[in-house]
Amino acid sequence: MKKFDYHIPKSLEEALSLFKSLENAKYIAGGTDVLVNIKRKKESPSHLISLRNIDSLKVVEKKDGLKIGSCLIHQELLKIEEIRTYYSALYDALTKLGSKQIRNVATIGGNICNAAPSADTACPLLVLDAQVVIFGEKGTRMVPIDDFFEGPGTVAKEESEIVTSFELPSFPKYTGSAYIKHTRREAMDLAMVSAASRITFAAEDQSLLRDFLSSKGVEELDKELKNYPLFVKEARIALGVVAPRPFRAKKAESCLEGKFLNEETLREACEKAAEEAQPRDTIRGEAWYRREMVKVLTKRTILLSVKRAIEMCS
Repeated sequence: MKKFDYHIPKSLEEALSLFKSLENAKYIAGGTDVLVNIKRKKESPSHLISLRNIDSLKVVEKKDGLKIGSCLIHQELLKIEEIRTYYSALYDALTKLGSKQIRNVATIGGNICNAAPSADTACPLLVLDAQVVIFGEKGTRMVPIDDFFEGPGTVAKEESEIVTSFELPSFPKYTGSAYIKHTRREAMDLAMVSAASRITFAAEDQSLLRDFLSSKGVEELDKELKNYPLFVKEARIALGVVAPRPFRAKKAESCLEGKFLNEETLREACEKAAEEAQPRDTIRGEAWYRREMVKVLTKRTILLSVKRAIEMCS
């Protein structure tokens, strides 16, 4: 492995100054991807600038939503009760991301900035309308995460810029979200296909939600929808590993948003999501299979989101 110098700045300003003054430098947080790439000779930086000792990158603020620092490791994020309760899709992803050893090192900022189509936290952050906060020479700016992903390994930030945090808005209590990834094996495997959904119902439907058969299993919920005219105020659907970048299936969202949720609208949304997907044949799975699984996972995440919205109102 090529030798490199390792720098440990204590502030964002110091990290940026180092990056601008050093030749062939690269930022590193958890290093679970960077160091692997260096060992595989995919990258060969002369300087690594660690972001792990910058306290401002480890913040957690719970006012008017949730702000989480980019250098928080996934295992620490699992301890935040607000994520489990109000941002369930992200919690789902955190529990499925790698092994505990990886979660004790890898950061959420690194997972997003790598822009891998299989990044577990990408789809949840997309359906949760996350804003990416970025620091650079011109100060701080915010980018909607849907605009942040540009392609495999490519994001909307300059090389010298640093992602400092992710800001999640607050949602009404009649909201539910979920994330599911399909893998060849149960644990520690990259997704073959992944999907996340968020459903927010109209405020006047809270009594209907409470009356819904919340004791039913997720698989039975779609059969009960005809008896409960629930109006979808807002819908989000995101897909991973079926396009060059994680993306929102906006045409599928439009099948639900502003409409009553029933078997027909649910089926239309799942079919439209499969149409929006751009899967390809790889060693992990063939395109036709991935497209079919998009329908399955989209339906499952929507129904799980519905169930969680019901539980929030109970």
